[in-house]
Amino acid sequence: MWQAIADNINSELDTDFRVEDKTQLTGGDINLAFKISGGGRDFFVKLNQREQLEQFETEALGLRTLRQHHCIRVPNVICYGQTIDKAFLVLEYLPLVKESGTGWQQLGQQLALLHQQHEQAMFGFDWDNAIGRTPQPNKWQSNWSSFFSEQRLGWQLQLLQEQSFGFGNIDYLVEQCRQRLAHHQPAPSLLHGDLWRGNVGFIAGSPVIYDPACYYGDQETDVAFSSLFGRFPEAFYQSYQQFNKLPDGFEQRKDLYNLYHVLNHAYLFRGSFLIQAQEMIKQQFY
Repeated sequence: MWQAIADNINSELDTDFRVEDKTQLTGGDINLAFKISGGGRDFFVKLNQREQLEQFETEALGLRTLRQHHCIRVPNVICYGQTIDKAFLVLEYLPLVKESGTGWQQLGQQLALLHQQHEQAMFGFDWDNAIGRTPQPNKWQSNWSSFFSEQRLGWQLQLLQEQSFGFGNIDYLVEQCRQRLAHHQPAPSLLHGDLWRGNVGFIAGSPVIYDPACYYGDQETDVAFSSLFGRFPEAFYQSYQQFNKLPDGFEQRKDLYNLYHVLNHAYLFRGSFLIQAQEMIKQQFY
């Protein structure tokens, strides 16, 4: 397997890399992660079952899209592919360091600048991807309230219903969500899509983001999710607001946007997330 991965690296970089050392890394709950080294070079490798190649492919596409905007550092994609029994994604290895206040401040400014680029006229993405292990549809739509209510909230509710976890009439909930957002008309921004503390790191004090679930949507969704599971430090929000002030009504929309992620956690992990999702639905729609 490792020889096949090295061959792919060499083909992509036109080099003669050989795996001399490999170290399994901790932190992920979906993929196996390794640092591989040889000849003074290091790479970061994700491994999963062979049928997970598409997920690695869409992750690579998301990273490359973020990288093209030159706002926030992301790991450079080296290659991805399959061995006999595994799928793999190879990225540049970044030696992460302890977080810092100035790093969070930089992240706020850089994310604000990313969100201010409005080159896309519609909401969605050129391909579907995944949020964690859950498929995430990204069909292009011109109306944000329709996109979010159908492809985010409605999609998760349907997945849960198929697993016998119902939260009420889906058509009703989708329509209520649509009405809640009907008068909110944001410009599409490129989003990280899964922006929580576990997907943020720092290298030499500067921020780097990874594991994206990219699409073009309302900038507020990234900022909202950053406060759900381990809120970012205040330096991040102060810096973001300085460079890209959030519109009026954000605080009222924040929980609605975060319901998507709570529903996803309910789908993936069950338990208390099912109760949390039920309570949020009651608060938002009843």
